[in-house]
Amino acid sequence: MPGKGTLMEIRAIRGVKDILPGEVEKWQFVERTAREVFERYGYAEIKVPIFEHTSLFSRSIGETTDIVEKEMYSFEDQGGEKLTLRPEATAGICRAYVEHKLHQQPGFVKFYCIGPMFRYERPQAGRFRQFYQIDVEAIGEASPVVDAEVLAMLMTFLQRLGLQQLELHLNSLGDAVCRPRYRDELKSYIRRHLDQLCAECQSRFERNPLRVLDCKKEGCRAVMRDAPQTMAFLCDPCRQHFETLAGLLAGVGISYVLDPKLVRGLDYYTRTTFEVVAAGLGAQNSVTGGGRYDGLIEAIGGPPTPGIGFAIGFERLVTVLEHYGLTIPEPRPQVFVAPLSSAALHEAFILVERLRGVGLRAEMGYDEKSLRSQLRRANKLGAAFTVMLGERELAAGKVALKDMQGGEQEEISLAEVISYLQGRAQAAQA
Repeated sequence: MPGKGTLMEIRAIRGVKDILPGEVEKWQFVERTAREVFERYGYAEIKVPIFEHTSLFSRSIGETTDIVEKEMYSFEDQGGEKLTLRPEATAGICRAYVEHKLHQQPGFVKFYCIGPMFRYERPQAGRFRQFYQIDVEAIGEASPVVDAEVLAMLMTFLQRLGLQQLELHLNSLGDAVCRPRYRDELKSYIRRHLDQLCAECQSRFERNPLRVLDCKKEGCRAVMRDAPQTMAFLCDPCRQHFETLAGLLAGVGISYVLDPKLVRGLDYYTRTTFEVVAAGLGAQNSVTGGGRYDGLIEAIGGPPTPGIGFAIGFERLVTVLEHYGLTIPEPRPQVFVAPLSSAALHEAFILVERLRGVGLRAEMGYDEKSLRSQLRRANKLGAAFTVMLGERELAAGKVALKDMQGGEQEEISLAEVISYLQGRAQAAQA
């Protein structure tokens, strides 16, 4: 029990974390790069609600998946509605696509979404109950050219972040024409080796055999190494789709690894599926993944509509960046204004606001402390220049300007200091 006169410490909920200054700059860098690259490719940002009807996720993710069975944050509101905090963004984006009849617009839509997701997982390194994702969806076009564009954009984004040691893994899942035959062959193979599989795979292989291919237990992985592969069962249109995609990627210099174990267990996933892995990260080497889901819109009540997309976890991406030693430069003030008297404090505030008004990052001392203490603060903040303003400078209509890197100091007219600092900042960026 807390002692008399003390307050009980309130801490963050288990499985969530604060993103503090020093860390948040890395997130901002990732988000800034994502917006720049995606919008260059014609993707527009969409914001969808953080909670939706529970039925949306059970229909889109699948009743028998771990996410729906074990991990969703679901609750009833005061009106008895069954609601769920979104465990991923694709379902909400597809719901918005149907609800707002975006399929009636000419052409197809290209969206990206950035924000928090929620899953009740056991907290561990890199896994949180509130986590953040970048989600990208292209809805309304079945062409393999769209698949190639999505993958080219994804690889461009990751490379712009500074990641180079990456492998793109590809597979094709077929479609409603050729996939049933593959499922039958896979179930037959699994049935012959059932006693060698884990209890979970034994219980689910009849209704969802592709998920056995994705099991991480070594015994199951050993059995499934010789399982039938989807590529051997593709119909002609699916094979042509994959070959066209491969040719387009080769045309822009993107190599890939054909990965027959790369699957998605739900029936609405079709044809292209992919994952990007990073070298040197051991078993947990996946950076992002996604695929084509030509049956999803129909599964949630919309018209038959093709789609493809991917999701990237912020936490995972920042961890990978740190693993490769990539540093994000922290934003530092370009100018620090040091008032040296109470009279100068007023003028210093006006000067700082004018500096910010022309686009310079500026900080100031908030009282007339000693020059030494203010220079220490300017150094700690990493300011490029310090403007010193006291009674003598006010009387002369000048400021003392100190270059914090070189140490040189000069006097400049108060009327000209803003344009002078703008010029120095532009020269430093050139």
